Amino acid sequence: MTIAIVGAGPGGLTLARVLHVHGIDAVVYEREASRFARGQGGMLDIHSGQRALREAGLLDRFFAIARGEGQDLRLLEPDGTLLLQEDTPDDAPLTRPEVDRADLRDLLLDSLPEGTVRWGHAVTSAGDGVLRFADGGSARYDLLVGADGAQSRVRPLLTDARPAPIGHNVVEIGIPDIDRTHPDLAAMVGRGTYWVLGDGLSLAAQRNGDGRVRIGVSFFNTPADWFATSGIPFDDPAAARARLIELLPGWHPRFAALIAACDDMVVPRSITSLPIGLTWPSAPNVTLLGDAAHLMPPTGEGANMALLDGAFLALALAAHADDIPAAVKEYETEMFARTAEAARKCARMHELKSSPGASRKMLAFFQPDN
Repeated sequence: MTIAIVGAGPGGLTLARVLHVHGIDAVVYEREASRFARGQGGMLDIHSGQRALREAGLLDRFFAIARGEGQDLRLLEPDGTLLLQEDTPDDAPLTRPEVDRADLRDLLLDSLPEGTVRWGHAVTSAGDGVLRFADGGSARYDLLVGADGAQSRVRPLLTDARPAPIGHNVVEIGIPDIDRTHPDLAAMVGRGTYWVLGDGLSLAAQRNGDGRVRIGVSFFNTPADWFATSGIPFDDPAAARARLIELLPGWHPRFAALIAACDDMVVPRSITSLPIGLTWPSAPNVTLLGDAAHLMPPTGEGANMALLDGAFLALALAAHADDIPAAVKEYETEMFARTAEAARKCARMHELKSSPGASRKMLAFFQPDN
């Protein structure tokens, strides 16, 4: 069978890797020109997805690149009150380690035979067993897997559902090489996640493996066009940082210092999601995985679900090598149930973060017996 995977993210690459482990070839078509075409973002919290890496034969190599100290957490209120500090012992089990997205992607890419990933192949349309690319080329398939994220070009073959805003707008900023450039702020943030929760506002700083601290300033319960009315001049990074500080009135000066120390990367992101429990009638030669299938709020589940999607689809195809429709239906039945529960969990977490008194509610979430 000719299996075409659109998208070289964690889910699509895990699918290709587990298929390879079971002696099944696949081709991954990726729109980026190479693995180095752009940065891959921040850290991923990998927990349930470890099962997928085990099926891929990569779990030991994953542990070698994972950051156990990334499990550290500091939770604060806007006035600077420290509510919770969890420091991970050096010998603690890696139950929820953090890993750089780029490192995880490299691990998966390096585990595949040369030529599995076809770079520079932007899909423009698909159907009737044919993929068509922006350069005018095409490729046939027996099974097409859309692993191409929130704006999937494959999803319309199965459903009319589209991602919708959830009232959560984020400005991403960051401090490079923080240990050298701002050792005082590095000590404040710590080794993992530094999280300040206010009413309808939050600041989350996360230490990356390359020494950069990535910071997301979130504005909840805001309209999809909020950036246009926020007064943040994204074309002027210094003024944008100053405006962000203005939008956090009454917050402790240490948080203003954190924002002021950031470099000129200022990126607005409007968070969207697909309907919880999205399903579609099973098709014999097309399916979806990852964000293409079940985009959910960013609360630590999406990447894990994508890894599991890739592994479980590969296992179903290996078990039903002569019956692709049966394999697809088996995979989708399990995936729909598993990811619907994960999406409900993400929605509850998003509601908690965006509600009044979020910091104390989050403390109770992390310490339910106190």
